[in-house]
Amino acid sequence: MIDHAHDLASVRDATERVLTAAAGLDNASVAEPSRLPGWSRGHILAHLARNADALVNVLEGRPMYATASVRDADIERDAPRPLDVQLADVRESAAGFQAAGAVPADWSRTVELRNGVVDSASRIPFRRWGEVELHHVDLGIGYELEDLPEEFTRRETDFLVERFDGHPDVPSIHLTDGAHAWNTGRASDKPDITVTGSPADLLGWLCGRRDGSGLTVDGDSLPTLPPL
Repeated sequence: MIDHAHDLASVRDATERVLTAAAGLDNASVAEPSRLPGWSRGHILAHLARNADALVNVLEGRPMYATASVRDADIERDAPRPLDVQLADVRESAAGFQAAGAVPADWSRTVELRNGVVDSASRIPFRRWGEVELHHVDLGIGYELEDLPEEFTRRETDFLVERFDGHPDVPSIHLTDGAHAWNTGRASDKPDITVTGSPADLLGWLCGRRDGSGLTVDGDSLPTLPPL
């Protein structure tokens, strides 16, 4: 059972962490490249703000974004802004998301995100938590996958494993970090490969933040996962 109130609190805490860390930047470093190809740190901060607004739209029954091109244009428009404007926007949009999450609602209802993806409203706070935590790592300012809360790492791994489960382009994979185990990819009586690694390395590979070089693979070679 997903506890949306717990996840909203986790989003709030993660937002404070990224705002505190980003406050140590300056205008020049905000304009520098992030760890995401083609995006500066300003792009990431702009995306975090616009994503919060978009998830308010989802919770309130509107389209997440008007169009994909509008989403991209808004991020490009906002990326070059000075640091103080970026931080204020992230904080204000995050407050708007928290306010939308505090409105009494049927959290079991189905909502629509981008590209026709649907989910339970109760999982929207967790999706936002993922945006904040992983993009904090993407800023490249000292917050690493190993620094993510243990609960988040486990649940995000669960979420990504579910995303790839049954995918025709992903071989049958057994994953383990020594304490937890998952199966994903094509259905099979016996996995094609077994992948072992630390929680951070497994999550990093699943979410496209690491190339898998820190993982141990038994069986076929480590596959290239399709984009999320």
